[in-house]
Amino acid sequence: MNQRQPRTLYQLFEDSALRHPDLPALEIGDEVLTYRELRALALTLADRIARKHGSVPARVALAANRSVAAYAGYLAIQRLGAGIVPLNPDYPEQRNLDIAQRAGVEVALVAGRTAGLFGRLPERHRPTVLELDEAERADAAAADVLAESLPPVPTDLDREAYLLFTSGSTGQPKGVPIRHRNAYAFLAHTMARYEVAPGARLTQTFGLTFDAHLFDLFGTWGGGATMVVPLAADLFRPVDFIVERRLTHWFSVPSVVREAQRLGNLPLGRAVTLKHSMFGAEPVTAQHAELWRAVAPNARIHNVYGPTELTVCCTNHGLDGDSSSWPAFSNGTVPIGVAFTDMDLVLLDEDGLAADEGELCVRGPQRFDGYLDPRENAGRFLSYEEGTGPAVGYDGTTELTDRHWYRTGDRVRRENGLLVHCGRLDQQVKVRGFRIELGEVEAALHRHPYVIDAAVLALPGADGETELLAAYAGRPVEPERLDAWLRESLPLHMVPASLTHLPDGLPLNDNGKTDRKALARILGTSEGS
Repeated sequence: MNQRQPRTLYQLFEDSALRHPDLPALEIGDEVLTYRELRALALTLADRIARKHGSVPARVALAANRSVAAYAGYLAIQRLGAGIVPLNPDYPEQRNLDIAQRAGVEVALVAGRTAGLFGRLPERHRPTVLELDEAERADAAAADVLAESLPPVPTDLDREAYLLFTSGSTGQPKGVPIRHRNAYAFLAHTMARYEVAPGARLTQTFGLTFDAHLFDLFGTWGGGATMVVPLAADLFRPVDFIVERRLTHWFSVPSVVREAQRLGNLPLGRAVTLKHSMFGAEPVTAQHAELWRAVAPNARIHNVYGPTELTVCCTNHGLDGDSSSWPAFSNGTVPIGVAFTDMDLVLLDEDGLAADEGELCVRGPQRFDGYLDPRENAGRFLSYEEGTGPAVGYDGTTELTDRHWYRTGDRVRRENGLLVHCGRLDQQVKVRGFRIELGEVEAALHRHPYVIDAAVLALPGADGETELLAAYAGRPVEPERLDAWLRESLPLHMVPASLTHLPDGLPLNDNGKTDRKALARILGTSEGS
């Protein structure tokens, strides 16, 4: 992306639509929409929202996914300058209603099975509801007329771009508002790094409730490229999809690849069109990176890291060339690399002082301004300036400023100028007096040649003491042999009490990450195998 004036999300899309109106913007199945056609549909929907609601809303819910109508609806909301609150159609209705009400949405765009979602609410509490027509297409010739009748294209970078809800420790999701200036800072960096330009063909693997959709949509459209949307079945055969659709960029969680490998759907050497492959949201193991190098021999592999609060990702580590030339990864996972330009980070030890290993804390233009409920900011930020003493936790009684650091909750260490992810702070457990990082045990399991994926949990045993229980996918190994193999690399107190083979793979949540709650239920009733 060339250096230019910072833009809102809709401005990024419209700049490309006006420069490249006849290039393909969106491809779903057999249907292809040009930038001109997608812009026309977005403007039509924006006009309909404004007319039905009677004014420009502040926040709009979008209960649709993976359809032309969903993407046009997203753009329509951005065209009006409203903040978007994506709702996952696969979530329980009550969860979606709770999120919409907590967000205070004034309008809701609904489609398919979510059409009746807000009918459960008393009329006085319902937002203005518009049902999307999945088959609707717009007259491109009328687009300019509509554009003139709508409010001016939004340019305020301080306005909210989207509001996502992440899992909270109390069981109630926490609202994370991301502003256009946060989004632009992320996109300006990543579009340049990943060489997004006309002719590039990018994936859209992430649901709209997952923050990585920002790059899928606006990283693609901001660069004048084509967004190619896989159906759910395509993700089980990613290489076939890459080859058939001539993709140049792939972005997903690593578990998509592991699941394809488990199903025998990962042929090697065929994904030759890929130039960049990005993986995030979970640790990327050395085994995974080496496997993907064999799948996509021409692609640069990127391990990206970042929580929702820091706008998708804020560090990157790239791997080039043959895997035999890569250095050994100390904990079995690819480093998360170095920070993005303009992002500051520090590692703080248990005493709140800078160290080579500790909690990763970050600030900079991608850092959000605080949670939807300000009470949730307490404990999540801190003040720290080098040379002035230990960090001081933020208690919520003073103004939160851009000088405060966001606490990621991730344990990270520096190795040879790179950041290495060592697991969550809340994944450090104590078993019979020993402190154990669950990520270290998982990394050891991943090194076994038969193991494709693995997870380790700390759960109460029959005697009430905490014990380690492990599950893995791949080729089954006799528990005694796997136990003996682990004892060669781990001290006895770190070897799991049970090793359960799951032939159908580890349970995944809707974002493709390991569902640890579901896994706990499985292991709680399993004796290991």
